[in-house]
Amino acid sequence: MGKLQNRVAIVTGAGMGIGRGIAGALAREGARVMVAEIDEQAGEATVAWLRDSWGVDAVFQRVDVTAKAQVQAMVAAAVAHFGQLDILVNNAWRGSGFARLEQLSDERLRASFDMAVMAAFWAMQAALPEFRKRGGGRVINLCSLNGVNAHLYTADYNAAKEALRTLTRSAAREWAGEGVCCNVICPGAVSEAYRKFAAASPDNASAIAAANPMGRVGDPLDDIGPVAVFLASDAARYLTGNTLFVDGGAHINGVAWAPRLAD
Repeated sequence: MGKLQNRVAIVTGAGMGIGRGIAGALAREGARVMVAEIDEQAGEATVAWLRDSWGVDAVFQRVDVTAKAQVQAMVAAAVAHFGQLDILVNNAWRGSGFARLEQLSDERLRASFDMAVMAAFWAMQAALPEFRKRGGGRVINLCSLNGVNAHLYTADYNAAKEALRTLTRSAAREWAGEGVCCNVICPGAVSEAYRKFAAASPDNASAIAAANPMGRVGDPLDDIGPVAVFLASDAARYLTGNTLFVDGGAHINGVAWAPRLAD
């Protein structure tokens, strides 16, 4: 019996990167998983991987998390398919690239907040009634060291992810008495965003990996996934409102994030 046998999870942005790794780790422990993803091909591939690797019931739901009605439909579809909901992982993000603060548009800043904050907000609101039926639940929101350390040229992402951390803490306080634990993971792993950064700034990416106390960038399935499993499990039933830095120790002294950007 896995740690998450008889549990149902939604993982947004589960078609690739960290979301895919977390979905795999949850399935490896017996959870049934909705792969919520805007990219249909990537989402269906993750579902096939979960079924083939761990024999769990997995289903794909196409969703644009910046559309409230689609987020609400995602939760309803998970409950209709599985009959319950126990775990919500808000991970979806579409990369916005680099830009100097003074060059950020209003539209880009709003889009980042829609993707990180509003998407999680809508999903959490929709999930709460289902958690109450189960006598509790787990919310795991993916934030970032970028916001904690105020990395260069990603101010919209930094601000949105820090706002999501605050939203998570507020929900943790309000919902603790109902057995709903809400926590944040700030991961350091080879995500799709990291791959793009490494392609744009290979020297800086190599320096960051070399400077990591553990000497490497994490693996989504085997480094980040098990922490999500812990937060989703009964072992974390008394843990809420926390941020876990799952980054090989990179947060201790910060990282040398200095991508090159043309004037």
